[in-house]
Amino acid sequence: MKTPTIRFLAPFFTLCSLLIGAEATARPTVGLVLGGGGARGAAHIGVLEVLERHKVKIDCIAGTSMGALVAGSYAAGLSPQVMREELAKADWRDMFIDAPDYSEQSYRNKKINTRFLPASEMGVTDKGVVLPPGVVTGQKIRLFFNHLVHADVTERHIEDLPLPLSIIATDIGNGDRIVFRDGNLTTAMRASMSVPGLLAPVEQNGHKLVDGGLVDNVPISEVHARCSPDVVIAVNVGSPLLKPEEIGSLLTVSAQMVNILTEQNVSRSLALLRPSDIYIKPDLEGITAGDFERHAETADRGRKAAEAIADKLRSLSVPDEEYAAWWNTMEIAKRETSVLEEINVAGLRYVNPGAVERHLRAKPGDTIDTQELNRDILRVYGDGYYERVEYSMQPIRDRRIMTVTPLEKFWGPDYLRFGVALETEEIDGSSYLLRGAYHKTWLNSLGAELLTTAEIGSNPNIGIEYYQPLDPQQRFFVEALAGIRREHAGLYQDGDRLAEYKIDTRFASLGAGMNIGLLGRLRAGWLEQKRDAELETGSPIFDNPSLDNSGWIASLDLDQFDRAYFPTRGWKAQVRYFHSVDNDYGRIDANLAAAYSIGDYVVNARISRSMGVNDPLPTYDPASLGGLFNLSAFGKDQILGGAATYGQIRAEKVIGRMPLGLRGDLRAGLAFERGRVSDRYTETRQDGWINSTGIYFGGDTPLGPVYLGYAHSPSGSSNLYLLLGTP
Repeated sequence: MKTPTIRFLAPFFTLCSLLIGAEATARPTVGLVLGGGGARGAAHIGVLEVLERHKVKIDCIAGTSMGALVAGSYAAGLSPQVMREELAKADWRDMFIDAPDYSEQSYRNKKINTRFLPASEMGVTDKGVVLPPGVVTGQKIRLFFNHLVHADVTERHIEDLPLPLSIIATDIGNGDRIVFRDGNLTTAMRASMSVPGLLAPVEQNGHKLVDGGLVDNVPISEVHARCSPDVVIAVNVGSPLLKPEEIGSLLTVSAQMVNILTEQNVSRSLALLRPSDIYIKPDLEGITAGDFERHAETADRGRKAAEAIADKLRSLSVPDEEYAAWWNTMEIAKRETSVLEEINVAGLRYVNPGAVERHLRAKPGDTIDTQELNRDILRVYGDGYYERVEYSMQPIRDRRIMTVTPLEKFWGPDYLRFGVALETEEIDGSSYLLRGAYHKTWLNSLGAELLTTAEIGSNPNIGIEYYQPLDPQQRFFVEALAGIRREHAGLYQDGDRLAEYKIDTRFASLGAGMNIGLLGRLRAGWLEQKRDAELETGSPIFDNPSLDNSGWIASLDLDQFDRAYFPTRGWKAQVRYFHSVDNDYGRIDANLAAAYSIGDYVVNARISRSMGVNDPLPTYDPASLGGLFNLSAFGKDQILGGAATYGQIRAEKVIGRMPLGLRGDLRAGLAFERGRVSDRYTETRQDGWINSTGIYFGGDTPLGPVYLGYAHSPSGSSNLYLLLGTP
């Protein structure tokens, strides 16, 4: 009786044995956790390289902050090798500066940015004065993310990725832990990297999201919830508290704050690790959260840490064929060549779409060029009206519909702006100036602006300016301005100040012009001005110091410098013509400047000429030399005459760079200058060509450019000077 029963049950026992054996040999599922740590997160790439070498399949992945960037890129199919290559090509220092190069901004914005400090902008709304949300809005960072995960070709959504992905962010409003398991990939990556105080929060469904490290810097619990892995590989690149001497840049200050807040949540996460899990903490001694330029070294250290536990990782390996098949479903496709079917501008409240479209050079039927597209988007952002400018690509077979969505500043369109200028010269003495303005933009659908300014200090003035574009693309405009300014003018002979005048000028101007793309503008109009001069010290030198001097004025201004004050490349050309109807004379002023750099060395050159059309310029409107980089060995406007010619060449060495998040550098320079004033009214013994040689230090600061230097002329004049702030 037993034999038939055993025969009957044998297939059942065999099946159970096979199932038990298969379960015993099944590959353990693996969850990967990539923690936050700023630039230290590049170590994750080295870890991924070792996982790739040992054929370790990942079943789900979670990341925070820089770990979110690497995790999102990996889940989107970017190999560790490609990640290394892309980080090597990225200019991280430039990425944390939202604004495009100075040369890529409109002429009007260049004027605003040289008169006022961009960082001083504050909004004026019905709720009162509103501050911007962060030092960096992340415009270039978002464009880099789009390029990295190929969102510049087609929209990438987390739920559509081949690898289950979770990205951690923090709701700064209530402190909640926010987990992205679906939605736009680059938005999630950007939110998770929003270091408070440095990067502006990302607004999502009414929430303001910042760095996920504040609540879950090593999100082990998330991979448990996402795919219940048998083994968790957790990589912790979090920074220890920085030493005081290591805190200098905006990023390191913010990172220190995040480090303090994340220490406790990291300890709680690590307590979830089981004996079967794998914990990797690379040795990143000496590498800070802001050391993005050391990404290759950081990745190498991550690889070294993973190689140290290669035996554990090999236990998770799968056969080559299985790994290749898995990665084939993961790997990002080669970048497609797509054609634009349609371009839309959406989401605007007060800005005219034409103001956006003027910067978009791509047209329907064109092949997408990502570099050109990013440049155009940055030009749109550079107009200054937007918190950020986003775009999305929707596929239609081999064609794309591109939607550009500028998010207008919630603290706009009216602003307060400020500037400061401090100047001390051995010859001319000291002066100071505090400047404030109320700037109203988009007064109508064509983009009219009203700028009201006031300056207090050594040379106070008030002014009002109305600017009215005449078409949606703002190619043509009319402009009206009026104001009162006070100046103090010293008159010199043989290096001595013989007299000083206080000059009050009332002026008004009405003109029309044309913007020449981003090169500059052409303008012509009428200038009405009345001048009252009063002798303050010394003996009267000139007759008739008070007079009317109105007439026609025309100007051409072209500016392609990459920076306003310390350019590394580019050129500038200016020509101005004034014909006085009241006093029947003509005046021409011309200026040409250029900059060129090789490595850390920069050469600047400039030539200028001021002259009367037929006769020497009159005493009440003379040509002048003297002052910083205008014959620096002399005081400001020390040499006056009927015409002036000037040339300079400056050689500079970059000796330091501004911290991450600020544009600019610190330079040491030599200046060689040469000038001549004919038909002199002051310093009448300064015959012929005058030379000046100087040494100086200078650089960009949050308060504007700074110069400290000394200049000497064989003609017998020397000058020590210090300048700080916007001119």
